[in-house]
Amino acid sequence: MDAAEDAGYICDSASLADGGKGVRFTVQRYGVAEPAFVVRFDGKVYGFLNRCAHVPVELDWQEGEFFDHSRLYLICAVHGALYDPQSGRCLGGRCNGRGLVPVPVMERDGRVFHEPSPSTTAQVIPQVSSL
Repeated sequence: MDAAEDAGYICDSASLADGGKGVRFTVQRYGVAEPAFVVRFDGKVYGFLNRCAHVPVELDWQEGEFFDHSRLYLICAVHGALYDPQSGRCLGGRCNGRGLVPVPVMERDGRVFHEPSPSTTAQVIPQVSSL
């Protein structure tokens, strides 16, 4: 693994169960540290900024808990807005059609990485729980 891959490393693939707990991390976006998360849904990994489209609050109701009780939708713990876990599209609630901001991620060789884009850099800082 080269230095660029090391910088974009988020977690091991085994850390993400389908519809289960997500992994929080921080990404540099336009030069500002932003909270983000990655989840697995329908066998694939998806990343988003950890910010509700309604008001700028983090989605998880407990650290890493982004899915609703059905494990089919991402939910904002504050307002109950529902989002599609594949696209981040608003499906209902106070998000009024505004979706989550995607963070490009990829899975390779049993590991999950942030993919740099024009708006984000690969300076990922995993958030390790103290629990």
